[in-house]
Amino acid sequence: MRILLILILIGLFNLNAEKLKPYILGVTSEKEIDTLKDELKETLKSSGFNVLGEYVPANDNNRFLIVVTSNELIDAVEKVGDLTGFAAALRIALTKEDGKINISYTNPQYWGNAYFRDDFEKVNSNFTKLASNLEKVMKEAGTFIGQPFGAEEGLDTDDIQDYQYMFGMPDFDDTVELEDFDSYEAAIKKIDESFLKGVLNVKKVYEIEIPGKELKLYGVALKGENGENSFLPKIDGKSPKATAFLPYEFLVKGKEVHMLHGRFRIALSFPDLSMGTFMKISSTPGDIEDLLESVVK
Repeated sequence: MRILLILILIGLFNLNAEKLKPYILGVTSEKEIDTLKDELKETLKSSGFNVLGEYVPANDNNRFLIVVTSNELIDAVEKVGDLTGFAAALRIALTKEDGKINISYTNPQYWGNAYFRDDFEKVNSNFTKLASNLEKVMKEAGTFIGQPFGAEEGLDTDDIQDYQYMFGMPDFDDTVELEDFDSYEAAIKKIDESFLKGVLNVKKVYEIEIPGKELKLYGVALKGENGENSFLPKIDGKSPKATAFLPYEFLVKGKEVHMLHGRFRIALSFPDLSMGTFMKISSTPGDIEDLLESVVK
């Protein structure tokens, strides 16, 4: 009887456990993007965030993306290191829909669990504080909504930490190694030289280095016939729009350069994506790999 009661309680706990979604709708505004983005950047800076970069995703003037980091994010990555370097930046999006501007952002708890996995408890307090600070920023911009979106039901933390779109598909650890250099310094030198010279259809949006860890994260805009213009409209068909899915990124980890596999990164960003839609972008993971390789080769 006692065992049965315990099993029932565990079942009820799992049933009531909070489900997480990839994005949070923070504020809806009547202002124009050009006005709102400048106000938002100033509020972010005054609230302790470091604005790393900004751009217009997929050359869509109804979208604007701001990338930030914070002491909480940097400290979290420093604690664990390795591939958690992918978590060093947070994305905030402005999207014009139905005549209004939606300000949304990547859900810290969702992406923290996805990238720190079993180590998330070590940095949970960092992400709790980060989420609170973001809410304060949103409240400066307007009436805070705080609506999670990007998945109909959401995922529990165990499923996020072990995320695969389906059995046999890549998980977080199944990265694509774009290149292997003689040293961390050689990798950074090559990448910086590539961006200085210019890379066809790849433009740097931001970079962030983790002190003392030989970790440096780059976010890039992907252009051309196989870039964001090609795949974003096919996967981002619901409202609110998931503009904060972008930009794509790659990580220098020691002497190696890694990207998250497209079949993981895209699926994690759109966990309700149907197999039919996934098939429409079947070439996209390889296209992204080719574009990012052109930076490091």
